[in-house]
Amino acid sequence: MAKKDPQPYERSSFKLHWYEIIGNNLLGGFFWGIGATVGLALFFSVLTLIAQNINLVPIFGSFVSDIIDFILATNPRVGKD
Repeated sequence: MAKKDPQPYERSSFKLHWYEIIGNNLLGGFFWGIGATVGLALFFSVLTLIAQNINLVPIFGSFVSDIIDFILATNPRVGKD
């Protein structure tokens, strides 16, 4: 099989040195991580604001309380000092 010539869109318009490639990828990865962190912080902030307005905490608190009561009732060693 003969090797085909690359298509025009497959060729690089300029050649980069190895240190430029590493630098570009390092900066790209760093800023991708910063963007993901900021995006998740904003997402969880909005989610927290929504949870405050729909009074989700009392529902969740009663659920956890029921679980703790069940554990204390079925296992007499838990909670006894």
